[in-house]
Amino acid sequence: MAKKGPNQKIKLVSTAGTGYCYYTRRTKNLTEKIVQRKYDPVVKKHVEFKEDKIKS
Repeated sequence: MAKKGPNQKIKLVSTAGTGYCYYTRRTKNLTEKIVQRKYDPVVKKHVEFKEDKIKS
């Protein structure tokens, strides 16, 4: 079985300012930050979510 590349956990935070977030993984070799359009149940709309580090 082929080995997958190194991954890191990230948090996607809503740009609507509600504090709602999604947790996901991505490969470490990407340099740009991820921006995805996802559903925010607090405002009941699809908004952009931007990547943020997980505080451990």
